[in-house]
Amino acid sequence: MLPAALVVQGLVLVSVSWQVAADGPLLGLDRRIRQSVHSLRHGLSSSPVDRLGELLSDLGGSLPAGSVLLGAGALAAWRARRAGVRRWWLPMPVAALTAGLIPLLVVPAKAGFARPGPLGLPLTPEQWGWYPSGHTVTASIAYGVAALLLGRTLGTRARRLLYGVAALLPVGVGLGLLWCDYHWFLDVVAGWCIAGLLVPGVSRLLPGAPERATTDRED
Repeated sequence: MLPAALVVQGLVLVSVSWQVAADGPLLGLDRRIRQSVHSLRHGLSSSPVDRLGELLSDLGGSLPAGSVLLGAGALAAWRARRAGVRRWWLPMPVAALTAGLIPLLVVPAKAGFARPGPLGLPLTPEQWGWYPSGHTVTASIAYGVAALLLGRTLGTRARRLLYGVAALLPVGVGLGLLWCDYHWFLDVVAGWCIAGLLVPGVSRLLPGAPERATTDRED
């Protein structure tokens, strides 16, 4: 039986996708949240906060997120080799395949839904659309899988810290995208749900953690 969290995320993704495709009433939530963010941003009128929003949204780009994913795969393989793990090299192809999978998930969905962005401008021929948020999907999957690969080689305390950071980064990316008016709220929610369904699957495909990472010793 699927964990309840996966079922909930799947239902949310299906419901939101249906509303986006049908231009349903749930899209009113997007407009209300966008208006609230605009009011807050205008009230603060803070350049440092605006720059922080830009920085957070940029963390969802394929270059920074992909580099972290591939780097974590290489580092995890190196640490596993030092620990004497038989298939020490496995994190590297997992990281590479994950990096290649992300655009295969995002691009067809964007092209299929062809949703205009928050500015309301019509899509140009070279644009795919805004739903789901590619930056959110990229950040959530790349940082999540990177943490899974590297966390298997760490002690309990370091692993928990790494997982916490990996969970917070996609939240920050999503908030940055909303603050900068780059995406609708439901675009971001869909990105979180897609990653929430995929990352646990990647975790199940990985073999057991190296012995040094499964002990109760704290790093």
